[in-house]
Amino acid sequence: MPNNVSPLAVSLPALAPLAGVRLAAGAAGIRYKGRDDVLLMELAPGSTVAGVFTRNKCPGAPVDWCRAALAGGRARAVVVNAGNANVFTGKAGATVARTTAEAAAKLAGCKPREVFVASTGVIGEQLPVERLTAALPRLSKALAADAWGAAARAIMTTDTFPKAATRTARIGDATVTINGIAKGSGMIAPDMATMLCFIATDAKIPSAALQSVLSRGVRSTFNATTVDSDTSTSDTVLLFATGQVKHPRVPAEGGPMLRDFARALAEVLHDLALAVVRDGEGAQKLIRIDVAGAVSANSAKRVAMAIANSPLVKTAIAGEDANWGRIVMAVGKAGEPADRDRLSVAIGGVWMAKDGGVVAGYDETPVVAHMKGREIDIAVDLGLGRGRARVWTCDLTHGYIDINGSYRS
Repeated sequence: MPNNVSPLAVSLPALAPLAGVRLAAGAAGIRYKGRDDVLLMELAPGSTVAGVFTRNKCPGAPVDWCRAALAGGRARAVVVNAGNANVFTGKAGATVARTTAEAAAKLAGCKPREVFVASTGVIGEQLPVERLTAALPRLSKALAADAWGAAARAIMTTDTFPKAATRTARIGDATVTINGIAKGSGMIAPDMATMLCFIATDAKIPSAALQSVLSRGVRSTFNATTVDSDTSTSDTVLLFATGQVKHPRVPAEGGPMLRDFARALAEVLHDLALAVVRDGEGAQKLIRIDVAGAVSANSAKRVAMAIANSPLVKTAIAGEDANWGRIVMAVGKAGEPADRDRLSVAIGGVWMAKDGGVVAGYDETPVVAHMKGREIDIAVDLGLGRGRARVWTCDLTHGYIDINGSYRS
């Protein structure tokens, strides 16, 4: 793990114990030395689950296992390891996932398909499952309700700071809590999820309703972020509902009763997604990109992501160069409807280009000042319609090369 914490880091919030969830972190020595690298989460009997996963066509064995387990709609335990992704490991990788789930199931007193597994780290190396399963009995004995912080640290790889978020919401007259942790720093271009993210609530919500609210929530959060345009083989977001708080019955379709819950969940997802971008490998600046005037919302998002993923745009921002021509280039390469002579570009709230040219009397001074900050705002108006979108990314520095050029060494 890098020693230097990202300058964009946010502090770890205090996550209060959540009824029906206990956690423990420990060291299995899978890859890292002298640090926790395994998380065990235990969930109350009857807990429901929802999940979203990577659309990478070469997913890891843990993703395959979780997709199959999700069909049951119930969860009793989660096992996560850092340092080895268990990806591109063939039948042996599937055996590792199954063996891990079986070992955790014996400790939790449940079926293996009620255990969810996740792995993160190096791709293409066999995961020493005996080290992982040997750590589980002592973790089971150490389970505690107040171990959220340790859990967030145990799942880190190239992350420079742990990531967590919490909110409360109302369901009827009852207050429910949502706690979440995540990890991610590089290989971030989510498509239905981010690297790894685990969220729990003490609400009682059917799995179908839970799935619906989670799927909606990731669209404008995790799926609106990118660090390097690379969609991980391991992307997983899991949401668990322990049902420990009494409140009016939630119907299978969710509906208006979950309106405030959906709001709170979206805020948790937003906090965690932005924390991942803030910890982008080598990142020095957080970038928000707003696109308006597109022919549709989907078109606006594709344009925004083209800007966010452009190495030329990202390196210009790293160099604090207000080179709006690179933004124009990225708009044009997106493959979406665009008209050069209607296009407008702003940085830091200052419109520098409109209708195909530089704004008359444009003064670059405030833009230059904005570029020296840690958080950069880019706005684009295509002038074609009412579609709009917002995405987040980070700059591209030599630090990204340093981290990824020596990842396995």
